[in-house]
Amino acid sequence: MITSNDLHFFAVLSGARSLAAAARALDVTPPAVTQRLQQLEQRLGVRLVERSSRQLHLTAEGELLAGRGAELLAELDGLADALVARRKRVTGHLRVAAPFGFGRHYVAPAMAALRTRHPDVTLSLMLFEDPAFPRADGWDVLIHVGALSDSALTLHRLAANHRILCASPAYLARCGMPERPEDLRRHDCGVIRENKTDESLWRFAGSDGGQVTLRLQPALASNDGTVIRDWGLAGLGIIVRSEWDVADDLKLGRLIALLPDWRLPDADIVALTGPHSGRVARVARFLEELRSTLHPVPWRIDRPEPVVGE
Repeated sequence: MITSNDLHFFAVLSGARSLAAAARALDVTPPAVTQRLQQLEQRLGVRLVERSSRQLHLTAEGELLAGRGAELLAELDGLADALVARRKRVTGHLRVAAPFGFGRHYVAPAMAALRTRHPDVTLSLMLFEDPAFPRADGWDVLIHVGALSDSALTLHRLAANHRILCASPAYLARCGMPERPEDLRRHDCGVIRENKTDESLWRFAGSDGGQVTLRLQPALASNDGTVIRDWGLAGLGIIVRSEWDVADDLKLGRLIALLPDWRLPDADIVALTGPHSGRVARVARFLEELRSTLHPVPWRIDRPEPVVGE
């Protein structure tokens, strides 16, 4: 009643924001996606997707099919890999989702290196702004930067990554250097708004054990971290960015790290895999390649740190 092609189709569909997005991913027209979905629902006798808005929402049956389907596809991939492994080859299609900036700088090169070593592997890289967007059952590996809510996925720690409070020399010359977190209330600050998190709430831990939490009224806000970084470089305000993103700017003096005795929560780099995909050969080889890319930590400002263990 259900074929592996059906499972692949629904995996792509469940990982898309809309029928149009699924059509682009499948390289077909939106009507073709709608027709195939209707045919699948008719064969199964259940409704899989609610189509009452522009976004896709899975029904309980759709959630079940997406979850169990991902497990079955992973098991099929694992079986294929086990057979191919007897010939010492890594094959199949690797699907990775990652944030825009980190994905371009580090994930894409690691995937390219994987294909160079294993030319029978084909690749898909989906870059996104909102970490909550890609459904995990639509991808083999999901790269994430920062804190995570509870997840049933398997977490692989890849590298340490601090969050840095910083500003340009021009801004500091004009507005002065903050000496304590509370001083930030009188400064122009820029925040990134994504993943439904409250980025206007900044929490600091002092070297003396003190804790300070600030509610800011940001002068600058964007859902794109590159925009916030560019505004900081332009002298528009104080920003918080990942160490990997501003390490070169700090080394070259284009940005200055602030409040050295206070630390923001870290935003480590992690990879998430499903309960079975982590055992698939191409996924395991990709994680090895990415760890090699990130060890020693390439953005460490002071000294290299070893990669964080599993």
